[in-house]
Amino acid sequence: MKIHAEALLFDNDGTLVSSMESVTRCWTRWAQEYGITAEDFARVELHGRPAVEIVADLLPADVVPEALARIEQLEVEDVAGGVVLLPGTAALLATLPADRWAVVTSATRRLGEARLTEAGIHPKNLVSADDITRGKPDPEPFLLAAARLGVDPARCVVFEDAPAGLAAGRAAGMTTVALTTTHRAEELVADVVVKDLSAVSAQATAGGVEITTAE
Repeated sequence: MKIHAEALLFDNDGTLVSSMESVTRCWTRWAQEYGITAEDFARVELHGRPAVEIVADLLPADVVPEALARIEQLEVEDVAGGVVLLPGTAALLATLPADRWAVVTSATRRLGEARLTEAGIHPKNLVSADDITRGKPDPEPFLLAAARLGVDPARCVVFEDAPAGLAAGRAAGMTTVALTTTHRAEELVADVVVKDLSAVSAQATAGGVEITTAE
């Protein structure tokens, strides 16, 4: 399948890189520190959502700022050795002009940049949790990325592994490509579903990027 686009917008964790073991390790320790029961912790969706929303779901409002700073500290300290490139990431990004793609992460800028740097990824454009007021599944993060790139949202393609991120991409009016790196295909609603970025290739054109998917 071929898709013509003017910009490509990538989620980070679960799409470009994997830090799932680190995420689980840090959030489990955090939950223990704040006395959150396993039952309460299990009912909250962690993946693809800003930490501030997760923390607010679990703790009283007056504790949120301190608890948010703590989870960011734990995750940043755990970055070294806790982030790995997912298949196809390096090859795909190497074919893209720097002004034709952006990373749109639910992590804070400090954590997002730390994970990307650990994986050897240096995007020219990064939208983080610090830049928005409403996180995925709201379309705000992807719409902001499109605006920064100067591209019509309808001419953007979103690459995501999480249902919340795909919902955000759809709500933004963008073409969506789902990766089955963290969820089963039947859990993902997207225009195209692939196993990972190794199934995607791209070629720069005069008007943008031509994407080819192998599945």
